[in-house]
Formats: sequence, structure tokens, C-alpha cells
Amino acid sequence: MSSLYRLMLATQLTRGRMAALAAVGLIGVLIGFAIGNSDPIDPDQAAFSFVDGYGLGLLVPATALVFAAAALGDPAEDATLVYLWLRPVARWRIVVASFAASVSVAIPFAVVPTVVAAGLTRTGRDLPVAALCASAVAVTAYSAMFLGLGLLVRRALVWGLAYVLIWEGFVARSGTAAARMSILVYARSLMADLADREPPRLAASVPVAIGVPLAVGVVALALTTWAMRRIDVK
Repeated sequence: MSSLYRLMLATQLTRGRMAALAAVGLIGVLIGFAIGNSDPIDPDQAAFSFVDGYGLGLLVPATALVFAAAALGDPAEDATLVYLWLRPVARWRIVVASFAASVSVAIPFAVVPTVVAAGLTRTGRDLPVAALCASAVAVTAYSAMFLGLGLLVRRALVWGLAYVLIWEGFVARSGTAAARMSILVYARSLMADLADREPPRLAASVPVAIGVPLAVGVVALALTTWAMRRIDVK
């Protein structure tokens, strides 16, 4: 497992990805600092809206998508996955190692900047703690979902962005059924409750906001393992 984990880390950590996502995270930190040193009419609401929209709505899903989709997707596209696939290694070990590597790299590039930005808004401890919990749950679920997407479809980044921007950005706000299929709705519900802010429309309770994304992650990993056992890797 440790060898697989290190291999998947090396696959994901390219200079281009790290530079681009570090820049996006830095922008968030600078905006958080600006909010903390300005005088908005409602500083608490301004800080919460920023962390909610930029951190949970953009930085966390985009970072998880970039790294998780590449974990198995890049080797599949450049035809190197076959060398790993032909080894006598349990498929679930490959999937779990890839997932662990994806979460490991997403945390410093997405969760940490989100929490730091929340802290720099100077609105108390509740918001950084809420941002930490919500972004950690979200990045876990997103990483599991996008891991399989990178393996099964070409141009996984396009499909993943379509889910984040179209489904979660617009469709999930239209009704309860669509909202229940949105990781962002659960993450926002959790952060609003922990930060003692007004919950979003179609919000879920705290146990549901934690349990459903984690359950989705487990199911996604199981489906990816099933796919690894049945696809024809070339």
C-alpha cells in the first residue's frame, strides 16, 4: 500500500497542477485578508459568504477534481496503468491508495487555504472551525467521486466541472431531489450550522450533512473497485 500510495502521489503532483492550484488558494487567502482588514456593513456575513462561495463552491471541488481525476485517469490515458493492473495486486488496494493520495494532496491545496482565509477574516473561531469540518467532508466525497470519473471517462475534467458548475451551481438549487444529489449542499449545511449562520435553502441536518457525503464516498470507491476488476486496460 505504501508503494502504491507514493506512486499515485508522484502521478498527481506535477508542477503545473501545483502552481495553478496554489495560485487559486493564495487568491482566496488574500481575499480573506482583505475582508478582515476592511469595514463591510456585515463582516460576519461577508466572511461567511466568501468562504461558502469561494472555498466550498470553487476551491475545494476544483482541487479534488484535478488531483483525483488524474490519479487513475492519467495512467489510463498514457497506457501505463496496464503495468500496474497486470501485477498481482488487489484492485481495492490500488483504488484505496489512489484515493488516499488524492485526499492527501487536496488537503494542503484546498482545505488549508480555505481555513486560513476564514481565519484571516477576523470574525472569530467559529468560521475557521466550520470551514475545516465542511471542507474536509467535501474533499473526501469529491475525491472518491472524481477518482472513478477519471478512470471511466475521457476528459474527466470537463465532466467534473460540468457537475460542479451546472448541477451544483444551478440545478441543485431548484428542488429537493436535485439538492440531495449535491455534495455542496451538504457541505454548506454543515458549515452554516457549525458557524451559527442561517442555513442554505434545502439544507440538511448535521448528521445527514456528514453521513451522506461519506456514504457517497464509500459507494464511489466500491464502484471504482468494481470497474477496475472489469475494464479492459490496454
